[in-house]
Amino acid sequence: MFRNDPPDSIDRQRRHFLGVAAGALAAAELALTGPTHAQTIGAKPAPSGLAMPAKLSSFGPLRQIDAGTLNVGYAETGPAGGTPVVLLHGWPYDIHTYVDVAPLLASAGYRVIVPYLRGYGTTRFLSNDTARNGQQSVVAVDVIALMDALKIKQAIIGGCDWGARTADIVAALWPERCKGLVSVSGYLIGNQEAGKMPLPPQAELQWWYQFYFATERGRAGYEKYRRDFAKLIWRIASPQWAFDDATFDRSASAFDNPDHVRIVIHNYRWRLGLAEGEPRYDSLETRLAKDPTIAVPTITLEGDANGAPHPDAPAYAGKFTGKYAHRLVTGGIGHNLPQEAPQAFADAILSVDRL
Repeated sequence: MFRNDPPDSIDRQRRHFLGVAAGALAAAELALTGPTHAQTIGAKPAPSGLAMPAKLSSFGPLRQIDAGTLNVGYAETGPAGGTPVVLLHGWPYDIHTYVDVAPLLASAGYRVIVPYLRGYGTTRFLSNDTARNGQQSVVAVDVIALMDALKIKQAIIGGCDWGARTADIVAALWPERCKGLVSVSGYLIGNQEAGKMPLPPQAELQWWYQFYFATERGRAGYEKYRRDFAKLIWRIASPQWAFDDATFDRSASAFDNPDHVRIVIHNYRWRLGLAEGEPRYDSLETRLAKDPTIAVPTITLEGDANGAPHPDAPAYAGKFTGKYAHRLVTGGIGHNLPQEAPQAFADAILSVDRL
């Protein structure tokens, strides 16, 4: 999960809006030409040419490729010549966040790439000497390296949780590589100075795990109980998502990665200024600390039952200076929106491609 720091932007009790008629939604989408547009949709949006396939149990055989400092494990589906879409998961989730999104996009002619982030699944460091660094900029550098390795010049990039922050960073720092952006919970780029600022007590309570990870007891606890920990976060973050044990176990195996705990702990300690980043990424972090705007076509999404701390859409709308729309997805949709409402997420990818 993530932290975005304006105190008045954190609101766990999401507002519920009335849904719009399917025809009105389609008309509004086609008319989307201005810099800001807000919509409310159900988990199953108006028909957009996407046929919802049967739910998949897995992606099938994964691929591996050397990219930057990593050997990246990733799923790929869809025609090789299709418009590339790179989908990025968060914590404590994995590539199965998109297991039902990917076939929808593939059926619409997109080439879909879903990588394991560093510290997850089959992704491994190429060298034992590489720092197990989880700071925000390095994960975005990993994505650019993967695109280079796959010879993808430009892609639509979508993300949730850590993946949304990473997608935001790619769009902000390498806009020429990002054809369009779909970001769950909007603008999540942070910086260490902002992370040091105290929040009101109720807001701080939502970040209990971040403070836990700041201690050696927290590191040891996550190492020992990582699956129990992840399941607890899933339930808190998506209180109305009735996932079963098989669904959770399918993702939880990704946390057995030998670098997982080090990456997660470093990520959260770095945010609080309790762990150093690597000097070679200082210039990128300096740029990110200025809260850069994002000019690529963007659709941001939010679930109406997101139990994780997240900013309100009006707080970040001004950070998107190009063609932009925000959609609230109703129907008890929580933090892991692409897995809970795959058709709504896939529809946002198609829509941003048309902006």
